[in-house]
Amino acid sequence: MKLKDKVSIITGATKGIGLACAEEFAIEGAKVVLTGRSVDLGEEAAAKIRENGGDAIFVRCDVSQNDQIQNLVQKTVEHYGQIDVVLNNAGVNHSANFFDISEEDWDWVMGVDLKGSFLLAQAAARVMVDQGIKGTIINVSSVMAVLALADQIPYCAAKGGVNQMTKGMAIALGEYGIRVNAIGPGPVLTELMQVVVNNPEKEAELLGRLPLGRIAECREIATVAVFMASEDSSFFTGQCIYPDGGRMIQAFSRKQEK
Repeated sequence: MKLKDKVSIITGATKGIGLACAEEFAIEGAKVVLTGRSVDLGEEAAAKIRENGGDAIFVRCDVSQNDQIQNLVQKTVEHYGQIDVVLNNAGVNHSANFFDISEEDWDWVMGVDLKGSFLLAQAAARVMVDQGIKGTIINVSSVMAVLALADQIPYCAAKGGVNQMTKGMAIALGEYGIRVNAIGPGPVLTELMQVVVNNPEKEAELLGRLPLGRIAECREIATVAVFMASEDSSFFTGQCIYPDGGRMIQAFSRKQEK
């Protein structure tokens, strides 16, 4: 087991990529603290992991709220005694015309995707340093940290910030033996992506921009997270790995086969 007894906080863990990561971490022996805003989904997910022989609890947390982050860290230490891994997966997006983006829209995306990741990393790193734990922090970025879409400006800005924040945190925490890296997924088959898949025209357009010609399963991102959390990546820090099916290397859409 690559993560045996590693106490791991995973945000946005009630569905999609976060849930897949929680399940995969548990399979690898981690003690998993799932977080999210839905108590019903969170408790159900944690119970399923326990039923399958894993060790997991759920703590409700809106990562845009610092008091809830502090409570999450406190509850984790009270229950498991330490923190070894943080996976900042929680994220939101807002699609709108440039002139229709409000200050509230901007603050919402930044609050969850960027500020929340920073505040949880900071709070957990304090525990790691106090306990002498050479932990690991993983931030979930996106190919949109490097690429851009006209109708997703707050999201692109937030994920670009995540990449730079990851580098800065890696430098700041390196002296304590804490590694900080990021994962930048391409298209992944989540609930939001299902809307695209259900539209043949949009799906064809998306697949045309993917050299591998398919959308990733959530577990394919989770296995990368396990790698980043484990000793297999012991000399990685300040890096962002892109499991994107080749999305970032293709300039134009592939010619679709008839």
